[in-house]
Amino acid sequence: MKTLVFLLEKEFRQLLRSKQLIGILLIAPLIQLILLPMAADYSVKNISIAVVDNDHSTTSRKLIEKIVSSGYFRLKGYEDSYTAGLKMVEQDKADLALQIPVHFERDLVRENQKQVFVAINAIEGTKANLGGAYLGSIVTDFNEDIRLQWQVENPAPTVSVASSNWYNPLLNFKLYMVPAILVTLVTGLVAMQSAFNIVQEKESGTIDQINVTPIKKYVFIIGKMIPLMVLGIVLFTMGLLVGWLFYGVAPLGSWWVLYGSLVVYLFSMLGLGFMIATYCGTQQQAMSLSFFFINIFNMMSGVFTAVDSMPGWAQAIVTTFPPSHFIKIMRPVVLKGSGFHDILPEILWMLGLGLVLNTWAVLNYRKTS
Repeated sequence: MKTLVFLLEKEFRQLLRSKQLIGILLIAPLIQLILLPMAADYSVKNISIAVVDNDHSTTSRKLIEKIVSSGYFRLKGYEDSYTAGLKMVEQDKADLALQIPVHFERDLVRENQKQVFVAINAIEGTKANLGGAYLGSIVTDFNEDIRLQWQVENPAPTVSVASSNWYNPLLNFKLYMVPAILVTLVTGLVAMQSAFNIVQEKESGTIDQINVTPIKKYVFIIGKMIPLMVLGIVLFTMGLLVGWLFYGVAPLGSWWVLYGSLVVYLFSMLGLGFMIATYCGTQQQAMSLSFFFINIFNMMSGVFTAVDSMPGWAQAIVTTFPPSHFIKIMRPVVLKGSGFHDILPEILWMLGLGLVLNTWAVLNYRKTS
């Protein structure tokens, strides 16, 4: 026990000695947490549209007004031919080209149906899909308005949907993104710093002095883990404060649940960092290997893309990522107020991964005494 206390004293002094490093480790992630949720918005607005109105009727003008007034589209061109509208799409001056055909209003009255044509620039897939969906929804609403307007008597029965958005009533994406982005920032800190901490001592030669002592390998790993775990908890707390001050995101769930799951998560991610350190001899190698894992975690752990939408093989891989489980904990606890019994499977997954990674690190750490 005394050995562990001496190790912890050494690690805390070494960590606190470099005030610039502490500032970089804490301030830089918080700046990212302030900026990223403002840009990470799944809603797509200001979609450029070129309109080709070959009908020039009252109904076609009403449709165009409904599209532009929706707030999603900007009218970039009012062309006379479909070729001209398509050319604007080809030149990236418009994201969509809408053609309203000749006799649009007349055929709508006589035949009770008429098609409009849309060309979508699908190079940017997300914008194309959402832009097409928005336009289709607006046209559907317009179609219903026209039907109600023209049905004078014996109106046909209709079914409407009354929906309510639980846990995020206004569909504010910042509420959804802040918890996930905070997870990614904590991930980057603990994974990279735990790897750098050991590799730095390898490069400076100070680790050789510890290796010739009778200190057990697992005691050495624990002595490295606790200070970095404290640093991760401090960053997490500051991140929660930033989320509350800038975005009004306040956890609805228990603080014990939140911090209890955080400790388990830090245990697993520190194990990954220590495991990386056992395979690296220089900080450059540790940085490259850490970035490799962190980039995969950020892209596949459900921060920006739903894991359920991934192929089966990808979902199986994601189950081995500690960040994916912590994100599944953060969002329900922060936005929904979930308790321990709701997130127990994710905690068990993180605990199991942490035991595997830390055991791997201890067994792979070569020490001479």
